[in-house]
Amino acid sequence: MPHASEGGTGGTEDRRHLWSGAYRAWAWWLPLLLIVVDVVVDLTLLRSREPLSFLLVGAPPLAAATRSPRHTAGITLACLGLEIWLASLRPGHLMEEHHVTVYATTALIGAASVALSWQRSKAEASLVRARSIAEAIQMTLLRPFPKRLGQVRAAGFYKAGEGGALVGGDLYDLCETPFGVRVVLGDVRGKGLDAVQTVAAVLGSFRVCAHEWPDLSRLAEHMELSVARNAGASAGDEELFVTALILEFPPGGGSVRIVDRGHPSPLLLTADGPRRLRTVPYLPLGLGELGLDRAEITTHPLRAGEVVLLYTDGVSEARNARGEFYPVLDRLTDRFGDGHRTPDPDALVSFIRTETDNWSAGADDDRAVIALSLG
Repeated sequence: MPHASEGGTGGTEDRRHLWSGAYRAWAWWLPLLLIVVDVVVDLTLLRSREPLSFLLVGAPPLAAATRSPRHTAGITLACLGLEIWLASLRPGHLMEEHHVTVYATTALIGAASVALSWQRSKAEASLVRARSIAEAIQMTLLRPFPKRLGQVRAAGFYKAGEGGALVGGDLYDLCETPFGVRVVLGDVRGKGLDAVQTVAAVLGSFRVCAHEWPDLSRLAEHMELSVARNAGASAGDEELFVTALILEFPPGGGSVRIVDRGHPSPLLLTADGPRRLRTVPYLPLGLGELGLDRAEITTHPLRAGEVVLLYTDGVSEARNARGEFYPVLDRLTDRFGDGHRTPDPDALVSFIRTETDNWSAGADDDRAVIALSLG
């Protein structure tokens, strides 16, 4: 379930659910519509030689698509009764051979429709249970964005790119520690169950080590150990890695510290407009053994009201119908570069979510966005 700071879903998914609900509502009435049309037409053509009641054979299968087994059985019995009644209105038709065949056919199709309805209801119940379990897993891995952690205000949204998936290859977490508020945002190479396993390993390590290691570089190294031990080669993928940003807002405020493990650098939105924060990129988590040094920590001054924006490449690499990437910095400059005041985190996240939903044409990648400010 894609979720935002208040648990909302993206616009595309909302529209999908709306169309699905409208279709089910229309399909629910279709069997009754067929019955009414058939009876009206049959009574209108009462003087014709043959009744049209054989069309009622189609009502039970239509009912099985959306109705319960009990309703489907009721519609089957109603169709049988109407077929017998409409045939009796024409002298000599009630027990004719082809009419008896229609009665028998309706009964058999009705019985099969009841069985199909029962199977569909059972499958839907199983799907609801599976969805509930998946949502519980998501809430464990990717917790809802808090409104505030200590001195830091936060907002964000997450959306898995794979249709119907609740958890993808992007990850995030925020926690308050003895060293200040710490945040991680990352992107796992690849998709599917291996990506979800890696997400779980990285987040589990962050949630433990963020409270134990004062140095952000050492924190990143211990998160990398978790990738090596619980994913990567052990999961059958020798080339698995995770790009990540690890941030720290130290107690007392006034600055933000950043370790960049191969991820797009954050943006800073001030009263003068947005700009990119300088970071020193290092190898992604999972590839650190190829490097010789330790990842460098960059420190930037941060005033109250200024907003730090983190995002995954599902935002910056969203393509429109012409194949153009979404220009994050340009769009933020157009919207918030008026030199008046910086947006609050909720407004910024809402803008990015709406913009990328409207910009994207076709298959989406996972998307995660976090906006953070002091005050």
